[in-house]
Amino acid sequence: MINKYLLTIIRLLILLLSFGVLTGCSLAPKQQDKIIPAQRTLSDNEDITYPMRIYDPWEGFNRSIYKFNAKFDQYVFLPVVQGYEFIMPKIAQTGINNFFSNLSELSNLINSILQLKPKSSLHALSRFLINSTLGIAGLWNHASTWGILEYQEDFGQTLGHYGVGDGPYLVVPIMGPMNARDGFGLLVDSLAYNVVYWSAFNFSTHQVAGATFSLTRAINMRKQTKFRYYQSGSPFEYDLVRYLYTQSRKLEIAK
Repeated sequence: MINKYLLTIIRLLILLLSFGVLTGCSLAPKQQDKIIPAQRTLSDNEDITYPMRIYDPWEGFNRSIYKFNAKFDQYVFLPVVQGYEFIMPKIAQTGINNFFSNLSELSNLINSILQLKPKSSLHALSRFLINSTLGIAGLWNHASTWGILEYQEDFGQTLGHYGVGDGPYLVVPIMGPMNARDGFGLLVDSLAYNVVYWSAFNFSTHQVAGATFSLTRAINMRKQTKFRYYQSGSPFEYDLVRYLYTQSRKLEIAK
């Protein structure tokens, strides 16, 4: 009895495979009488730099993460941001954004010093001192009102300033596009940030306060980012975002 079942299954599998092969053959395009080969390929022109050619060896994985990020953004992140905007008064939202921007001036200062940039170092120090005192812990941004502009610097830019290459392009879950160099730079900046501020605010003994602090910072960062997935108008949005990110980082490092 078992042998009969096995024989039936085998016959069905052969039938299905045969059907698949026949269907595939019927859908295959007919060959032309004469095939004209391509006159030039990208591999024949390795000495030419194409603007859209970006080192992305893990593109399949990155595209999957890009799709995940789009869904997470649509169903989790943006609804949380909308709830935050609904509950929090406008003046409070502005104060919270100023507060976190002021804290980031220490990272701007450290990386400006590492890059030997006196102007941006002076601006970062001035902004932090003015907004931390007259701005009451950074809730008011008096420095910008007085024309002291912010120069955003991070450790990824510092590495790039000293000639460290981009490395492979990456799409990180939730965080989005970056490359290997900037990913390492972000890790260094994050560790420094956590050491300083978790110690300053004594979050190590107040876990709930620390979690609230980190969550509010993440919500504020997403609120300030105007990008929305699949609203660029381009059918090749992944490629477009990859290109724009890479070019923007080059400009930030070169400034």
